[in-house]
Amino acid sequence: MKRSIFVYLLSGLITLPAVGANNELSKIQNQIKQTEQKNKQIEQQLKTSARDMETTKQKLVKTADKVNTLEEQRNALSKRIAELDAQRDKINAELATNYAGLTDATAGMLFIASNPNFDAQTMHEYVLTSAILASATDKFDSQIMDATQKLKELDKIHEQRVIEKEKLDRSAKKYSTEKSELDKLLKTRSAQNEKLKNEQIEIQKKLKKLSAAAKSISELSAGVGSSAMTGDAKFSKRKLNTPVRGRLVVRYGEKTALGLKSDGWRIRTRGDALVMAPADGVVKFSDSFRGFGKVVIMSHKNGYNTVMTNMGSIDVLVGQEVLAGEPIGRMNENKPEMYLEVRRGKNSVNPANLFNEP
Repeated sequence: MKRSIFVYLLSGLITLPAVGANNELSKIQNQIKQTEQKNKQIEQQLKTSARDMETTKQKLVKTADKVNTLEEQRNALSKRIAELDAQRDKINAELATNYAGLTDATAGMLFIASNPNFDAQTMHEYVLTSAILASATDKFDSQIMDATQKLKELDKIHEQRVIEKEKLDRSAKKYSTEKSELDKLLKTRSAQNEKLKNEQIEIQKKLKKLSAAAKSISELSAGVGSSAMTGDAKFSKRKLNTPVRGRLVVRYGEKTALGLKSDGWRIRTRGDALVMAPADGVVKFSDSFRGFGKVVIMSHKNGYNTVMTNMGSIDVLVGQEVLAGEPIGRMNENKPEMYLEVRRGKNSVNPANLFNEP
């Protein structure tokens, strides 16, 4: 009896650690499963986040193009209305002058009519008086016809102004909608860039030092680095649009106001014009640089860098990847002239080889 109790107790001691080990193993296996599930959730979140960012970028490209086009149209309509107003004011001034002439001519004719003189001693005096009266009448008729023509022109200008004003008013609601959508998308993109924002402090310190040390835009562009140069020197499969719409005032290789050869294009824009990424790439610099206002430098494939200057506001961060046509900021209202420079390695590249003229 004692022996059987001892065997029973011994067998119990032997099986106890095995039960504990199984419990421990089960816990570990559960933890692994939970970790795997969390990793899958994180991976899914990252994929969703990446898709959301890509969607936001695609929407930004389309909306920015719409806003830019509407701003140009509204600017052209406002300019046309101002021109019509100037024509109207000019005609009104001419009518005022005509009115004064008509008044004088009418006064002269009334005087002659109210003071008839039939005592002319000679036929010469009679003919002279008749000639003066006929001349005054002709002048009066001419001025009346001129005034009538100007009044017709004034009516036509008024009609044209009404049409242009209606176009401007119709575009206002559409522009407001698209502009609100653009602002909303920019805020969304900003929220999606939180990770980049946290990394900006150290990066900006380095860029500040580089900006202080660089003596020229070329040095600054070289200092921020570029993508790896390859045997393929293509910038894009096709020519792209310039980052800002405007009028080309200085071409590559032409003399600047200082008599220096230009390494890029100078594009005169409207104030506050929207600036968009010239091609897919990464923002390498977004800050002020002496003499050039706020500057954005982007790195593109095959060793290309683009430099865009005189911006009034910048909406992108260093390290941010952007698509061609994605908004990156707006021009300076007080100095709406962008200097666009393209570099590959140490050499400047003629923008005409890469971009359509604005």
